[in-house]
Amino acid sequence: MRILITGAGGQVGHALVAACAADDTTAADHRMLDVADRGAVLAAVTALQPDVVLHAGAWTAVDACEGDPDRAFAVNSLGTRHVAEAARRVGAHLVYFSTDYVFDGTKDGPYVEWDTPNPQSVYGRSKLGGELEARDLAGSTILRLSWVCGEHGANTVKTVLRLATERDEPAFVDDQRGHPTFAESIAPLVRRLAGERRPGLFHVTNQGVVTWYEFARAIFELAGHDPNRVRPIATAELDPPRPAPRPANSVLDNAALRLQGLPLLPDYRECLPALVQRLTSS
Repeated sequence: MRILITGAGGQVGHALVAACAADDTTAADHRMLDVADRGAVLAAVTALQPDVVLHAGAWTAVDACEGDPDRAFAVNSLGTRHVAEAARRVGAHLVYFSTDYVFDGTKDGPYVEWDTPNPQSVYGRSKLGGELEARDLAGSTILRLSWVCGEHGANTVKTVLRLATERDEPAFVDDQRGHPTFAESIAPLVRRLAGERRPGLFHVTNQGVVTWYEFARAIFELAGHDPNRVRPIATAELDPPRPAPRPANSVLDNAALRLQGLPLLPDYRECLPALVQRLTSS
């Protein structure tokens, strides 16, 4: 396939580039292609004539989005409109990456794809806007991810490893739960869904529910640190508090994959040791 990847410099983008190495792939990071620039997007897609556009380009700085909603919507919502318009012009299949932040986190059980979104942050609202724009392109694929981590870019695993050497008792919230999701796990499944042009909305996460506190303890232990140094706190105890609210429940049931008989990603506990080893040996 001829594939265009937006946001190729990010965590998911790096993994997608690796998973699509056998394809005719163009990897465009933000410097190469600003998705908020309609003219640039139309020109690039028209010139490349891709079969598939993997649209991972986004502004994912959750707290920064809260302070600059215009930029958040320009990139995450309007940028997706531009990519969808360009994909429509050349007949390309669009894959859009969304987030657990489209939910308010108040549901008792896991969220399925057909639950009603109710984002509480600017980031969540802007990504939901991107979902709406992607849906306007018939046959598009929308993937909701949660708690993404990987070898590239900023993420919680890297933060925990840094704090393990900087603080005696780092604190992590124990009242937010979700599925850690590894970029390297996502990418091969995304390549399959894109190749099959599977339409619709999918929750795509690694399996296994955990709180941030429990996740930090697991990282400490794998890196050879004492996990008892990690201190649990409530979200309300964060000092300073985060500008953007986080869903207390980010658990996404991968129902659409499961009910279609498609393979689910492995439990996060199977993937975390390799990532910690790579990050601590580099």
